[in-house]
Amino acid sequence: MNSTHEKHRLAFQPEQPASPGAHGLESYGTSGLLASSADRGWSDLTAELRSHSGTIAWKSPQPDTEICVAVRDNRSVVTRQRYGVTDRTVSERGTIWLSPPVVEQGLIDLSDPVPAILHIYLPPSRFSPESFGEGLAPSVMASLRHESSFRDPLVAEIAYALTSELERETSAGRLLAETLASSLAARLVQNHLGKPSHELLAPCAGEGLDRRRLARVIDYIEANLEGELTVGRLASIACLSQFYFARAFKAAVGRSPHRYVSARRLERAKELLGEREQPLADIALRLRFSCQANFTRAFRQATGQTPAQYRRSVMA
Repeated sequence: MNSTHEKHRLAFQPEQPASPGAHGLESYGTSGLLASSADRGWSDLTAELRSHSGTIAWKSPQPDTEICVAVRDNRSVVTRQRYGVTDRTVSERGTIWLSPPVVEQGLIDLSDPVPAILHIYLPPSRFSPESFGEGLAPSVMASLRHESSFRDPLVAEIAYALTSELERETSAGRLLAETLASSLAARLVQNHLGKPSHELLAPCAGEGLDRRRLARVIDYIEANLEGELTVGRLASIACLSQFYFARAFKAAVGRSPHRYVSARRLERAKELLGEREQPLADIALRLRFSCQANFTRAFRQATGQTPAQYRRSVMA
């Protein structure tokens, strides 16, 4: 069996439970892991969907900023003891906890099982001048505060979108995760710093996605629909920071980078499905899906047909 066929055979084995990334494994172990971004190729953001119960105690260092969001309805009383602060709250859908990177032990006690908490980890690079532009002071990470439970509609919506992507993979999931990571970091800079955000995050005057730069980005996307497309690479082609690129691209095109790429990959999938000799498994891999089942699910959601049904309709 040649290496290409071997790769395809291994990629489409029956799906196994996601393996935990280093973040949750260190703090929470393997118990209760529902889904993970570990095998998705996401960069600059790690996400784990977990259920929790009982008491959780750990002493592991946490190098990244951790944002925990309850994404299912529940009425558990959650008591957290971290950083010398005790916080007790009733966990409801949309409840959020923020922990900046620090080396300290912690304790969490749950009165009742919590069915689904999304744990999001943002590394220091997400708060760098390269991500936000030169208006961001290098000391921003040191200004993030530990937060008791709070609610923030934007952060909650970001968590729901990431949860949906973990549960139902799309072809541009990596782009979505990177875009949401920039938005989430910006929100934390805006609302959860120890000093006013205007001192740390200033707009970059005169930056936008003009016609020439937009053409370069679109041409690159078209040439790499079957390759790795990242917000970082697209932003560098446009000569913008990742944060400002995502906003400028949406203003110019009318949709976010990940939605644009998803739509273009869907059209590419239709073209490939018109070629009878292309196996569905190969098409799924070419369009950056982790497995054929996820490709089928995403295609049916977008078109109302499975890939096989669409192929039969165009071949009739």
